[in-house]
Amino acid sequence: MTDTRPSAPASAIDVATLGISAILLGLGLWIFFAGPTGLMPIHFNVHGDADDWAGRETVGALILALGLATLALSGGLGHFARKAAEPARSRALRFAQLVTLISLTGATLFAAALSLSGATSIGTLAPMLAISVLMMATGAFLGRVGPNPIVGVRTPWAFKSKLAWERSNRLAGRLLFLIGLFGLVSAPFMPQPFGVIAVVVAVLVAVVLAAVESWRVWRNDPDRQPF
Repeated sequence: MTDTRPSAPASAIDVATLGISAILLGLGLWIFFAGPTGLMPIHFNVHGDADDWAGRETVGALILALGLATLALSGGLGHFARKAAEPARSRALRFAQLVTLISLTGATLFAAALSLSGATSIGTLAPMLAISVLMMATGAFLGRVGPNPIVGVRTPWAFKSKLAWERSNRLAGRLLFLIGLFGLVSAPFMPQPFGVIAVVVAVLVAVVLAAVESWRVWRNDPDRQPF
């Protein structure tokens, strides 16, 4: 049955999604057709050293793909937020849209900067600062994200318990924010590439802790849905 409910008007996040996606797509097109002619780094190993290189066509295509993903995923969440029947559900999806926009934009610009700069290692001060800022920005809003298939702690238990979703995403948001804050403050004093590796490992630990929290809360939630 077709949903005939009127959509809410576009919000500032929708406008930002369109504008930022256009910038990312334009950046990808520029790299593809007029970027540096030499090889650029596109992959880094576990030690933070560049171990794969490609020409501007490949790098441009990767940035274009990330720009399209930003438009599709963030724009899709915005569409569902406009169609949501309940204001609380709409707000929760708006935060999901915002987190998606922040994370994908940050990842795209980070990847483009590394390639265009010809960096041979991400184990330096600037990448650690960039990753830390991205973690802080993502963590600041993650705790208010509502259930969705794109962003957040999307474990099976979180989808079976509203309480598990809320608490696990709130925990993940707080941990990411604290990791980013610690990385930002300690970056000037941290030996590299240890600093970058420490931030990445801390993020992975936070993901595991949030997933465990979703299971723990689901198990004790009397209103949980069974599998």
